[in-house]
Amino acid sequence: MSRIDGVKIHLRQIALRRPFVTAVRTAHSVNALIIEVCDTDGRSGWGEAPTSWRVTGESIESVTAAVGGPLSEAINGLASDDPEASSAALERAVIGNSSARMAVDCALYDLAARVEGVPLYRYLRGNANAVRTDMTLSAVLSEPDLDELLRTALEHVAAGFHALKVKVAAGGDDLRALVEVRQAVGHAIALRVDANQGWSPDQAVRIVTALEDAGVGLEFVEQPVRREDIDGLAYVTSRVRTPVMADESVWTRRDLREIVRSRAADMVNIKLAKTGGVREALALANMARANDVGVMVGCMSESHVGISAAAALASALDQGTGPESNSHDLDGGLWLTQSPVEGGIDYSGDRVILPETPGTGIVGVVPTAPH
Repeated sequence: MSRIDGVKIHLRQIALRRPFVTAVRTAHSVNALIIEVCDTDGRSGWGEAPTSWRVTGESIESVTAAVGGPLSEAINGLASDDPEASSAALERAVIGNSSARMAVDCALYDLAARVEGVPLYRYLRGNANAVRTDMTLSAVLSEPDLDELLRTALEHVAAGFHALKVKVAAGGDDLRALVEVRQAVGHAIALRVDANQGWSPDQAVRIVTALEDAGVGLEFVEQPVRREDIDGLAYVTSRVRTPVMADESVWTRRDLREIVRSRAADMVNIKLAKTGGVREALALANMARANDVGVMVGCMSESHVGISAAAALASALDQGTGPESNSHDLDGGLWLTQSPVEGGIDYSGDRVILPETPGTGIVGVVPTAPH
């Protein structure tokens, strides 16, 4: 029986194709912190840890310390083909550190799929080797930003995207921006907005109601208020017709129980960086659906490594519906000027294409450029 025999850490900084602007921050590059879990038979599984002080509370330094210390110690010597047991060991090893746990946990599931000789999406009982994604558009801060928003919206519609998610609540005229985007792309395109906690409950109700009255026709509004303000989230949900999605407010099943109890949201955005990995993400999705809460798989500012695991998860959750029925939020790789790895997922229009090779199909990190 093969066993886990070490963990390696790789860091690649990758420039974005354009600045990524939200209510929380503006980014120009991504630090892809990639974790490789090795076993005694020479196989490697791959995962990624998104880092952001303002989102996950983790940094390159903190993830490196957690992965190189207690997380590696927790799994060393365990069986390569039992990711659920290894995932539970990770959860016991540290408090919090969800991005660090995500990276190791996803690498463990990737490794187990390779041991079985099947793609990760099939290991998770998914049927389709493709899932659909929206394209995220940066928030508007000024008049030139609006022109750029309209241009990029039309570019992505022409490229085959059927759903656009617009970042809002960063200080610009969101009502005008969304009215103009709807006029530009037409009503066949799904429009979503993400406030990233940027509004007060009253602001959210006022703005969303105005968008409804203007006939913008949003598919949903994501995380309109501060993540800890569950009463405020429920206030918004009960006063608008547009479905409300919880993101930052829901990390694990413990958070979802409060959302369900308060009827605070209609949907939840499941991200591996919040759940700490695949095992909790699957359990969270099952709980949400059992309580008539809709689910979508999302991502942070991640590379093709993190998206490979998230897309496999999305395929598993889409089982019985197929990629035509759901559009997730897995466009992170499309923002990057290059992938930090060889192999893994690919994009075709608004589809994330999952490889048919074992695991995630990742074969190694790209070399760093010489100085």
